[in-house]
Amino acid sequence: MPAIEQPLGLRERKKIKTRHALRREAFRLFETNGYAATTVEQIAEAAEVSPSTFFRYFGSKESLLLADDLDPLILAAFDAQPPELSPSQAIRRAYATTMAGLSAEQQEFENTRQRLIFSIPELKAALYDEYHRTLNVMSEAIGRRIGRPATDFEVRVFVGAMVGAMMAAYDSAPKTDDTIYRALDFLDAGMPLD
Repeated sequence: MPAIEQPLGLRERKKIKTRHALRREAFRLFETNGYAATTVEQIAEAAEVSPSTFFRYFGSKESLLLADDLDPLILAAFDAQPPELSPSQAIRRAYATTMAGLSAEQQEFENTRQRLIFSIPELKAALYDEYHRTLNVMSEAIGRRIGRPATDFEVRVFVGAMVGAMMAAYDSAPKTDDTIYRALDFLDAGMPLD
């Protein structure tokens, strides 16, 4: 019997609301004042919380921007795909399913987050670390799907190519779902350059 989802309690709803307020105000301040000029104290004040509350949710300004709320959703959708799909087909469907489930506000939030991440030079090293984390998480998911360890060389190469394709798609301006699908199509076609 499937588990019945319980509605979130007041405490959980307040946590989500506070997390969203912190990120929303930070994004606004980053766009207005610049990333480097915006302090944690300013973000906390704009979100009407204390700096210590900020640090309960995020370890730094970097982590506030790099925190990807979509990753767990995409991974869950990936794991739910039928086993007859190839890993790249399952990724495509998982991405499409996740994006289709977002409200217009959530899509705009994610677009703003991506735009900020790729436009702030100070985040380059942290972004590399985030890609490495994504490579590890996706290697686990792909390995599970095809019955190989996440450390398998070919699994890591496949996921590395996929992460590279996503980086290229996110670097394009403006990023659209079509650029993501174009990157995945290019991988599926064997990356022909002729």
